[in-house]
Amino acid sequence: MKKNIRLNSLLLFLPLLSLVFCFNSPKNDEEKMQTIMISVKNTLEYLHYSPKSMDDEYSKNVYSKYFEMIDPAKRFFLESDMKEFSIHKNKLSDYLKQGDLSFYNFTISRLYERIEHIDQITQEILGKPINLEENEIFIIEPKKKVNPKDREELVREWKKYIKYSILQEIESLNAKEESQQKKKDSVVAYRLTDTIKVEKLSFSQKKQKATEEIKNTLQEYFARFKKRKKMNWFGVYMNAYTEVFDPHTNYFSPVNKEEFDIRFKGKVIGIGAVIQEKRGNLFLGPLTIGAPAWKSKRLTEGDKILKVRPTPKDDFVKITGMLVDEAVRLIRGSLGSEVTLVVEKKDKSVIEVKMIREEVSIEDTFARSIVISDERGKKYGLINLPSFNTDFDDEKGRNASDDVKAELIKLKEQNVEGILLDLRGNGGGSLTEVGDIMGLFMKSGPYVQVKSRNGKTQTLKNKNNEPIWIGPLVILQNELSASASEILAGQMQDYGRAVIVGSPHSYGKGTVQTFVDLKRFLSSNDDFGSLKLTIQKFYRVTGESTQKEGVNADVEMKNIFSFAEIGEKYDEYALPWDKIDPVEYTRTNEVNLPPLKKASEKRIAANKNYRLLLESVKWRESLSKEESIPLNYERFFQLIKKRKDQIKKFKILEKYENGLRFSVFPKEMEREKKEEAFKKKTENWVRNLKRDLILQEAVYVLSDLSLQKIKR
Repeated sequence: MKKNIRLNSLLLFLPLLSLVFCFNSPKNDEEKMQTIMISVKNTLEYLHYSPKSMDDEYSKNVYSKYFEMIDPAKRFFLESDMKEFSIHKNKLSDYLKQGDLSFYNFTISRLYERIEHIDQITQEILGKPINLEENEIFIIEPKKKVNPKDREELVREWKKYIKYSILQEIESLNAKEESQQKKKDSVVAYRLTDTIKVEKLSFSQKKQKATEEIKNTLQEYFARFKKRKKMNWFGVYMNAYTEVFDPHTNYFSPVNKEEFDIRFKGKVIGIGAVIQEKRGNLFLGPLTIGAPAWKSKRLTEGDKILKVRPTPKDDFVKITGMLVDEAVRLIRGSLGSEVTLVVEKKDKSVIEVKMIREEVSIEDTFARSIVISDERGKKYGLINLPSFNTDFDDEKGRNASDDVKAELIKLKEQNVEGILLDLRGNGGGSLTEVGDIMGLFMKSGPYVQVKSRNGKTQTLKNKNNEPIWIGPLVILQNELSASASEILAGQMQDYGRAVIVGSPHSYGKGTVQTFVDLKRFLSSNDDFGSLKLTIQKFYRVTGESTQKEGVNADVEMKNIFSFAEIGEKYDEYALPWDKIDPVEYTRTNEVNLPPLKKASEKRIAANKNYRLLLESVKWRESLSKEESIPLNYERFFQLIKKRKDQIKKFKILEKYENGLRFSVFPKEMEREKKEEAFKKKTENWVRNLKRDLILQEAVYVLSDLSLQKIKR
């Protein structure tokens, strides 16, 4: 069935058509950045849902945001630098209006000066013996740090940072040694063939090895930093201006917009290989099964990439020392075009491999399901939905609602008694996909109200009257469930169609964004990037916003994120919560929540593993709030030992299994025989599901729900 997946996009772009900002085509990067600044300013001013006055207060906020972004740990700029920069604190709004790059050029030039200087400093520090016996303290909380007063203090701070990094690396070597020894002891205990080698090093050997590793790491870091052009930093500067409007209004360079589209659509045109950097060289990472690199039968993970020829008409480009994203752009291209790689194999032989670019799916973007059996043998279906993906440019492209529909059909064939829709970690996506997914579970009705900056409100409705699944439904959420996830969970809750299980509240993103291509307002064919712009707020059918507050769970279960500051309400520039008039809607079901909640609370109270999980989460969160750490190696490892002793009580959770059984579909079992990567991914997924305490309780809730006589 052909769906109107462009509806939301067209609605968002209609008011933009009358805007035109005329500029001459820029001659260089400097002029291009100036053009972008003025275009961003105009777009924010005329189209943002809640425009700000571009006054002194706005300038100060942008100033603070900018330095939080480019030097959050206060490792680069000196106190004297910040004093010089502060002269511009009240002028940033004027610079935006005028396309004035003086402040940006000043700060970025100084940043590169400091990087060059700090690179030399770290080489000098690592060129001498590192003393880990001094009783020093390293501040690890950025908010507690101040910019170094002078060069001497800068050196001291970087020396502390290096010591901290070396101590962490030594601990990593200790952990590896302990793990190897445990495996060896287990092998010996069970009288198996012992082939495990335990690399036991003295402390001085570990220190030397760790120092060399940190030295190489810093060399790579500074080398990559210096390769970045000033134009690359410009996106950071622009986002200081945009994110003070609200956290979801962002400037995207052409490259960043392309990456966003790939994640949103779940596909890329290329060869199907991850590109990794190591020691200044680029290597092939994991290959996607069935993609061109894998089908060539000549390329393998670990091959060093020497050259790339983007098309047969181009010359070979040497990529040694190139940034990953630059190399990736050479390797990607148009569908059906030819690309050639020259690689060095592990045996040092050099080969040339020609490939035809294909559309490669990123499967982690798409819905996937599995059958769950409880201890009584009752079967339920779990659908994991990572995002509300869709492809606005291709009517035949994959989208979340079609994928969920396909999984529901497969689960119905397995005669499951209920469905769990897992939206944990789902950050949202297409608004129209929410209505289409709603139509898979219930008949037609309004599902969201959308309010524009002019105060006008529009109600979006699902018009499908032939749902696929009308049986018991539980939706899982956590603090990372945001935007479209919250719309779906909220409206299913409002209609009484599903029980929400999980975090007490979801993320709290109640705003709608659209991409504005800056080129569309300019008399130029150059690509100036795009602005992801907040232009609307959405509301539940009850009139309540999800902004900041999120969706409250019916059955609450805290998790590893529940004690951290995750959510819209923690961002100082988030738009406020509000409420509008409700729309007329009819509850389709009347779930009897009190007995479900009471039964769940009783089970949770008796669940020792769950109580232990919460204790471990609180303990780990307390560690994240520590502001400093000792750099004396004895005191450092005493602290590490104390932490290891504390964590022993939580080790039982590593072996915990919830007693649920999981069955993949026959076609997937056949695929596992052919594709090792798919098999490993499935095994990891099932392993995590077996350890999932919240999923276990969600199955209990679903079982209780299935016993209720509900009008559907």
